[in-house]
Amino acid sequence: MELKTMFMSFFIITMLVSFVYSSLGQEDVDDEPLVNPGPDMDTVVAISPASQEFNMYMLENLPPKFTTYLENCMDKMGPIFRRCNEDVIEEILTKKPVSRECCMKVVKAGKECYVEIRKLMFRFYQFKRFASQVSFRTNEVWDRCSAEVENSSSSHDD
Repeated sequence: MELKTMFMSFFIITMLVSFVYSSLGQEDVDDEPLVNPGPDMDTVVAISPASQEFNMYMLENLPPKFTTYLENCMDKMGPIFRRCNEDVIEEILTKKPVSRECCMKVVKAGKECYVEIRKLMFRFYQFKRFASQVSFRTNEVWDRCSAEVENSSSSHDD
């Protein structure tokens, strides 16, 4: 009888710990890239006629006020927007850091613009399969860039 009681106690404690710390049994996948750099990334960004049609339909159905807002956000980043946007997506997916120049442009546009552009980008056909996995990484990129820009501006103030 005593052995049965000990077993039940152990079982209950194990169950309670697993509910409280559910991440103990899971592998930490946040450190691994969602996509391997190089050819894998090229495959992800490839656009087929069907995906292009999906993307155009999605863009055409955005509210005009939101479209104007996004255009203003892109304008804040200047002519480098397209390259930096691609680099930010690549960092989110592959963990390959964007340049300091892109970080400065991203931070200049502001966090709200950054977040809304990321939300839009991960609605595109070729990226939507990652949408549920990128929220944390999107914030990591913002935090890294804003810290990098803040450190570079504070070192210039000295």
